[in-house]
Amino acid sequence: MEKTAFSPVLLAMAGKAESDIQDVFKKIDSVATLNTAKVLRAFQGRRVSAPMFAGTTGYGYDDMGRDTLDLIYADVFGAEAALVRQGFVNGTHAITAALFSHVRPGDTLLAATGAPYDTLQSAIGLAGDYPGSLRYYGVNYAQVDLRPDGTPDIEAIRKAASDKRVTEVELQRSSGYATRPALSIADIERICAAVHEVNPDAAVLVDNCYGEFTDLKEPTEVGADLIAGSLIKNPGGGLAPTGGYVAGRRELVEAAAMRLTSPGIGGECGCSPYGSRFFYQGLFTAPHTVAQALKTAVFCARLLELMGYKSRPAFDAARSDIIQSIDFGKPELLERFCRGIQAGSPVDSYVTPEAWDMPGYEDKVIMAAGTFVQGASIELSCDGPMREPYTAYLQGGLTYEAGKLGILTAAEGLLSK
Repeated sequence: MEKTAFSPVLLAMAGKAESDIQDVFKKIDSVATLNTAKVLRAFQGRRVSAPMFAGTTGYGYDDMGRDTLDLIYADVFGAEAALVRQGFVNGTHAITAALFSHVRPGDTLLAATGAPYDTLQSAIGLAGDYPGSLRYYGVNYAQVDLRPDGTPDIEAIRKAASDKRVTEVELQRSSGYATRPALSIADIERICAAVHEVNPDAAVLVDNCYGEFTDLKEPTEVGADLIAGSLIKNPGGGLAPTGGYVAGRRELVEAAAMRLTSPGIGGECGCSPYGSRFFYQGLFTAPHTVAQALKTAVFCARLLELMGYKSRPAFDAARSDIIQSIDFGKPELLERFCRGIQAGSPVDSYVTPEAWDMPGYEDKVIMAAGTFVQGASIELSCDGPMREPYTAYLQGGLTYEAGKLGILTAAEGLLSK
């Protein structure tokens, strides 16, 4: 891009931002190296070979690529088993299948980190009387709110989870459309220990979206019974075209598989008509790609801080997901920033995002997503509900270089009158 593409004022702030964030980048690179080594060992241990990338048809019996990928995900996440399927239409679908793994009519699902993400509220039955939701089938719901500072209330969780009707405890690792910090691995470990101490039969399920490979451990390595997420976020590495995963205790993964397909069939069926190479390759590159997204978020945080906006987390804060939020205070600034991200994208850069009524959301949402894979939030994207304090939630970036340019394009739009 030509040097004259951005104003001297913005370039000066960008130079200051890049100078300030170099030590943070070194830490991100260190985590990416260790996570890449973990993924590489899993590939080597499962003897990955080219025939596993081939497509299958029909029922998909004996799909070697599908079954080996399950084993690799279990290895990487330190779990007994995993279910990695192209048939999951999004992260909410995978998490919903996981939610049904350990509840029966009359049981209670406890949300231990406040209200779940907007689309999960529909799956649980909190937002609309949808057929097929947990409450539709007689599952009760209870909730423990976070402390005023956004951290988990361990004692309140312990008290609520001691009710033996609680059979499942749901944690949302990422902040979603909230202002709280993402749950750290240490937070998740403390919650899991508290729940299992007072209610050993309860299963802890972590919505792991946006969190994979941001740390050296995953929730299933520190006590979580089950995790679930989307392949068009972190673990797909920007290459997986669709899908989701569930990983954790074997019996819970098998129960989630029965919910995905049919009781008695579970994970035994489900072909891969276009093959599995992108899913393998995406997982292999995921630690590096997540590092690129984190660097993009850190640069965004520091630049917007220098411009006078409030961003979360701060550029040098510890991170447990790839999301960067910025409060703009005014709807027109939120719109302008999202439109700048769209204009700085490789796909559909000529499109002007408008706020609209998205399925599963209470407020209108503006979304910028000039992505190769539709809606892939491991690619540079930005969205936000049109409600105060008019916060933009930015995530992704397949390469830091392109992510930086996208941020600069959006920031230039904020500077313009």
